[in-house]
Amino acid sequence: MHMDPEFNRRRFTKCASLAAGGLLLSHADVLSQDSEPTTSEEPSQPGHRLVLLGLNALARAPKMNYFADGHRGAAMISAHLLCVDNELATDTVERIHQLFDLNWASSKLCQSFPEGDRDPKAVEKVGLALADGGGVLRQVGHDAIFAMHAIKGFRLMPETATKERVEGVCNLIRSFKPWRDIEPDENVQPPPFSDQVAASRFILREASTAIDRFAGFGQGFAGHMLTFGQSLVEMASMGDIEWAESCRTAFRKYVTVTRNGPESDARKIADHQPSKLRPSQVSYWKQRGDKTLGIGHVFKYPYGYYDLLRRANDEQLAVELDAKAYQIF
Repeated sequence: MHMDPEFNRRRFTKCASLAAGGLLLSHADVLSQDSEPTTSEEPSQPGHRLVLLGLNALARAPKMNYFADGHRGAAMISAHLLCVDNELATDTVERIHQLFDLNWASSKLCQSFPEGDRDPKAVEKVGLALADGGGVLRQVGHDAIFAMHAIKGFRLMPETATKERVEGVCNLIRSFKPWRDIEPDENVQPPPFSDQVAASRFILREASTAIDRFAGFGQGFAGHMLTFGQSLVEMASMGDIEWAESCRTAFRKYVTVTRNGPESDARKIADHQPSKLRPSQVSYWKQRGDKTLGIGHVFKYPYGYYDLLRRANDEQLAVELDAKAYQIF
């Protein structure tokens, strides 16, 4: 349902207090999982092209560079959700699509898969592949991050959940290796992920302190606090609470690692210069240039950031984060 622009401006000021402006924080309509499959690779609804390309990339990534190419697939789905959930302006959306056309859309990674019947257990298979991780922290939680994006994508476009794609996504999730799999600190106790307000506030506060803690060492820890945590809140909000909670121990481990701060041999990385530009603005994407997508964090971080802010509904926390958000964008 389209919301009145004046209401959205008031809600944005109250809930986010962000300088970016123009963010209309409504949820995208999601296609029913019971929708009839189509026989075409055309998106279910206009504007779902990035979801299709992202699912193709996630499914193909394990046969290519599972880590980097998996990032690219998730980034395309994140970009779609960033645009739709926040109702970004047309020129901003067009610029984001242009960036994908210039970089990844025509690559082998995103090529279509053979048409086939929809796997009715696609989402369940992805969730079970994630739960098989057994609480192990795997490469910064990307097994959970990519699983959520695939589940979201298959629900948005159920006709894409063919055998080949589902198998590829499950193989991708199982590809991730243990990483800093330490015992979690007993003091790290996130709220239930189904309590989206409390859980989102917890994740955002951890991200905020991580930005300060890792100043001068890059903001990958803060950025992945957003994406890892948001993926669990998002799964729980879709009703997949068991799969989200299967990652609780792994997430507690990640928070513990992040609270420990930079290691003694951590590489120094220059901080970003202060900027008022935000990913909700076309000027942000124009100033980045045409070839600065990296492996896709530029889309995944802001998607997680704005999604959590919307769920948290905490004006003070939003103001605190916006003052330093340039560090992760």
